[in-house]
Amino acid sequence: MKLNQKPLLIFTDKTDGNVAFHVGDNIENVIANHQALAKKYNYDHTKLVHMKQIHSDIVHVIEDSNDFNNPPTCDALITDKKNIPLMVMVADCSPIVFYDPFKSVIAVAHSGREGTFQNITKNVIESFLNLYDSKIDDIEVTVGPAIGVCCYEVGKEIADEAKDLGLSFAIEKNNGSYYLNIPAILKKQFEDLGISNYSISTECSCCNTDRYYSYRGEGQTGRFSAVAELR
Repeated sequence: MKLNQKPLLIFTDKTDGNVAFHVGDNIENVIANHQALAKKYNYDHTKLVHMKQIHSDIVHVIEDSNDFNNPPTCDALITDKKNIPLMVMVADCSPIVFYDPFKSVIAVAHSGREGTFQNITKNVIESFLNLYDSKIDDIEVTVGPAIGVCCYEVGKEIADEAKDLGLSFAIEKNNGSYYLNIPAILKKQFEDLGISNYSISTECSCCNTDRYYSYRGEGQTGRFSAVAELR
């Protein structure tokens, strides 16, 4: 089967500016950042679809009504439409990009603690299989920079919740404090689903606030992103 043209796949950082509208930044500045990013990577920012992210496991299939000014409320987007950039915004949560080069389908997902505990990845993969007839072996997954276990201290109630979900392996205890390893959970989820073609960034957004926005490291802050587009 012939492979389709590779999609656009980028992970932004602070040099690209804040791309979120909900963090108190000047709206005109945010729009200017979007316009500059689109020019840099040669896509139409007015067609870009971002999300009103709510820490859910909801996957939204792109509709004709979705565009830059009409973001759906969800935490994952999927499409087989060309020239429709998809964006996920993060500041410690994991930005995930999925791609099937044979069926020419892309998806992006916002996988923070809640989305990871709910296994949003499973819902995205099921959308590939059920809506686009993808084969699990063909799906490529890339996880961008996010907070690492080194910085993600959580309370005992979160540690207990992880254990109740069978995720004890992702809890580390250090000097009486609990630390959560989201990348380790994602790795297990990918492998449990049968995904073998995946990569997970080892960069911690909280350790690298000079390069990435980090809610844990900075408090009120902007958002960096992942952008994917079929071409």
